[in-house]
Amino acid sequence: MITVHLRYEIAPDKLDDFTEYGRTWIRLVEKHGGTHHGYFMPSEGDSDEAFALFTFPSLAAYEV
Repeated sequence: MITVHLRYEIAPDKLDDFTEYGRTWIRLVEKHGGTHHGYFMPSEGDSDEAFALFTFPSLAAYEV
């Protein structure tokens, strides 16, 4: 299994755009056999930061 961790820096005025982007990526990851675990924003600290986690069964599956 391979887990991918992404860090995003989000412009405060682009939060709606990021929401649409995130929903698109959830569908794409699942379409290609992965599991998207969601997007996460810290409850404290920087408010322009978000993280995403998704997994694939193997590196080969991720690279397809």
